[in-house]
Amino acid sequence: MDFTEIYAQSAGLVAFSPGAHFILTAIADRLIVRRADTLQVARTWRLNTSPSATAAAAGPSTAIRPTRTSDPATQAVISHIGWSSDSEYVLAACAKQGVVNVFRMRDEDWTARIEAGTEGLVKAEWAPDGRHVLCFSEWALRVTVWSLVSGTAKYIQYPLHPDRGYTFRADGRYFVLAERHKSKDTIGVYDAAEAYKLSRHYPLPTAAMASLSLSPTGNDLAVWEGALDYKLYILSLTGELQGSFSPSPDPGFGIRNVAWHPSGMFLAVSGWDDKIHVLESVTWSRVATLELGSRIPPRTTVWREPDNWLESTEGRGFLSYERLQGPQPLSVVRPDPSKPNPKSGTLQLEFNKTGTLLLARFEGVPTAIHLFAFPAAGEPFAAHLRSVLIHSRPVLQARWNPMRRGSLAMSCGERAVYMWSDEWVGEDGRVEETAECIGVPAHKFDTRDVKWAPDGKGLILVDRDKFCCAFEVEE
Repeated sequence: MDFTEIYAQSAGLVAFSPGAHFILTAIADRLIVRRADTLQVARTWRLNTSPSATAAAAGPSTAIRPTRTSDPATQAVISHIGWSSDSEYVLAACAKQGVVNVFRMRDEDWTARIEAGTEGLVKAEWAPDGRHVLCFSEWALRVTVWSLVSGTAKYIQYPLHPDRGYTFRADGRYFVLAERHKSKDTIGVYDAAEAYKLSRHYPLPTAAMASLSLSPTGNDLAVWEGALDYKLYILSLTGELQGSFSPSPDPGFGIRNVAWHPSGMFLAVSGWDDKIHVLESVTWSRVATLELGSRIPPRTTVWREPDNWLESTEGRGFLSYERLQGPQPLSVVRPDPSKPNPKSGTLQLEFNKTGTLLLARFEGVPTAIHLFAFPAAGEPFAAHLRSVLIHSRPVLQARWNPMRRGSLAMSCGERAVYMWSDEWVGEDGRVEETAECIGVPAHKFDTRDVKWAPDGKGLILVDRDKFCCAFEVEE
């Protein structure tokens, strides 16, 4: 891999554009856009967060007001950034100030400004069409959908969770929002093509919904209860109950993670008991249970990070993991149930692009990554543990390549990035696994997060207040 220079950023706000041609960065109250190929600055803006006299006196504003970048600006800290789907616009939100600024790439002087008013602002993000901005207010009062085209807003009251209680269908047509009306959990389905007109509104079987997840096909909606009740329900997008799941015996805690298979045929569900239940989409019954064990089965490929490899290589170049043979013990930290916040269950559950691998990170073994093999289309179902990657420090992030079948990037808070792949073709023509430790050639850089480029050909490596990029070397 080739590494770029190191650049400043704040709050980990660094993002590739959808076409992977630009990189958006926030530094305090400034936005910087760099070219992805040269890292040269292409655009820069400073946010204007000074409240208008009308907003200060009357509270919420009623429209998007076009402004100019020459307006006086005040110091602010950017809390959210984002690209529109066509890379034409970028947004930057300052949640504490309740202000969102939108900028246009082709016209450096054009901006739009959204003022949240007295209801406050928790987060702001783009809708899939790239012409609407979603603003979530404080105290779960409402979601405001602002249109850049008409300058008007659509208000939706009482969202249940601003971080995990909404989703869009894959084609962006429908906005699905969990709401709370008259002390009851409900779902609102809004038509994004018809100015977010309400299409469906129906009650949920949950008593205190924790989160929701829409299948990749857009036909099935999974909702589940809070942390003390292990119950999951599957509904159609029109509200009909398709099925439910609750393990027996009851583990005593709720659901922690849910992951849809890319085809929508399977749903992986995990809680706080180190078990992953796999449901099939015909009857929504359990077809497999994958469990964390203290001993790795003999057929599993085990990769271990070499001891002190950063010191021996001085953080330059790459080194292969050690491949262990035979069954291996795994040190699992069992939680103390008498203490609050027990460290158990899955931290992460995610399928790869083709659905042939399921990644799981268990809190009881924070240094390990488990990869479970799933059958391809047309093959008999037989999920099993395929590979385990063991590191010297806890894994902070693990992300699948968005374009390739089997390519994984990981970070452990060290001056390195870790890569796993099952796409290497050996001399005999067979596809084999590879696992490599790659040092970051910098004096001081701790990789806390990794973010793939949309084309899967590069990575953003994020430290606390700086970042760099790593790109594949084309042969």
